[in-house]
Amino acid sequence: MSGHSKWATIKHKKGALDAKRGQLFTKLIKEITIAAKNGGNPDTNPRLRSAIQKAKESNMPADNIDRAVKKGTGELPGVIYEEVMYEGYGPAGVAILVEAVTDNKNRASSEIRNIFAKKGGNMAGSGSVSWIFEKKGFFVVNKKQIDEDKLMTIVLEAGAEDLVTEDDTYEIKSSPADFENVRKALEANKIKYESAEITMAPKNTISLAGDDAKQILGLVDALEEHEDVQNVYANFDIPDEILKAIEG
Repeated sequence: MSGHSKWATIKHKKGALDAKRGQLFTKLIKEITIAAKNGGNPDTNPRLRSAIQKAKESNMPADNIDRAVKKGTGELPGVIYEEVMYEGYGPAGVAILVEAVTDNKNRASSEIRNIFAKKGGNMAGSGSVSWIFEKKGFFVVNKKQIDEDKLMTIVLEAGAEDLVTEDDTYEIKSSPADFENVRKALEANKIKYESAEITMAPKNTISLAGDDAKQILGLVDALEEHEDVQNVYANFDIPDEILKAIEG
């Protein structure tokens, strides 16, 4: 898990995502609403549980969360949202997947296509780059909390596929089916995680530096700022020191 996941982690630590709290709340409400379509009980709906947890971590009021769940289950009237996946290429041939939730697919498609074009990329047809990614459970744990061998034992017994040591964190990967088992194992052992999500992990990466690195990060940031975009996944790999220098 490299490149884009590191960038997302750096931005999260610096609070960049929280700077636009209203926009963040809108994205979280959409995710809760979509997730609740498959059932309003977070104990039996892992996606909803994850969405609610992210909302609570962002200090969203409980009433907002409750209303979003009820709109998703149909208990309250609300906007009808659709999930859409867009695919494209960025500078240096980087593959990009864009997950969006929108009430107007034509508008969203047009606006996201324009972002790609303005930032040196281009949108592509369905299936163009999705084969490069696979759905995985992904956790980030601070190294100060626990010894690597101990953590490795806990997560592997819970079904994790891999544990990678980064500068100050451990990155844990699992299949989507074992995501909840790993999460429960971490919580049972009182191990706090900085991130826990189902993500689209690239099977291969493209190493970038210099202007290409700045360009791809500019494109990803612009896509993430769009109101309908929930997640952006890309297969770039940029060294930590360059990421931090660009982020400033």
